[in-house]
Amino acid sequence: MPVQLAEASANEAHLRAPERRDNLGCAGEDNDVVSRRVRLVIVLGLNLALIAALVVVGITAHSLGVLAAGGDYLADSGAILLALFAIWLTERPPSARRPNGYPHATAYAAVINGTLLGLVVIFVIVSAVWRLVHGTEQVHGLPVLITSAIAAATMVIGAVILGGDIDEDDDTDADRANMRAILLDTVADAAAAAGVAVTGAVILATGGWYWLDPSAALVISLVIGYHVVALLRDVATTPRAVGPA
Repeated sequence: MPVQLAEASANEAHLRAPERRDNLGCAGEDNDVVSRRVRLVIVLGLNLALIAALVVVGITAHSLGVLAAGGDYLADSGAILLALFAIWLTERPPSARRPNGYPHATAYAAVINGTLLGLVVIFVIVSAVWRLVHGTEQVHGLPVLITSAIAAATMVIGAVILGGDIDEDDDTDADRANMRAILLDTVADAAAAAGVAVTGAVILATGGWYWLDPSAALVISLVIGYHVVALLRDVATTPRAVGPA
């Protein structure tokens, strides 16, 4: 998720916070913000549960592809956390010390997220290349197939949940772009898990072809790496985009 979107969303909504609070006083509750937060928290919970399951199955089934899918979901969780952080910032009232809010807070969070994901990507790529060069140990196709299929179905459910909150009436352009980016990440996660499930099915059917597992892991890691580079590039350009804190 481009960090400019999260920061722009936080900054624009921060400027509109008095208006939203006035509306809150008239309407009794801020349904849009509560609904969005709840949707994001639900999908975040699904991601975290899947990460734990994918790590356990990846280790026990000797599947680097499943572990890479877990890294992919970790990236998605980081994006959701940034979005929730941006929502939290919008609810903080301006102060004399910080009349413009916290324009770079999401950038700092993004750097931490990007660094951790970069380490995961390096580990998976090195492990995948090692297995392809020196031979891949037996991969248990059935748990790979079942777990990845469940993960793909769960992310489809997550996409449906997020899809109901894309175009709220009082959203800024940054809000809409931010939510669309998270939705696309979730759909991509479902596609990646489906690909790993297919790999597990082929391994199960052939009783071999174990090289498919590190190959799938390598592809997923390269995709995550692309997003990490884009994220860190966005962080580097954010100060010029939003001005000094």
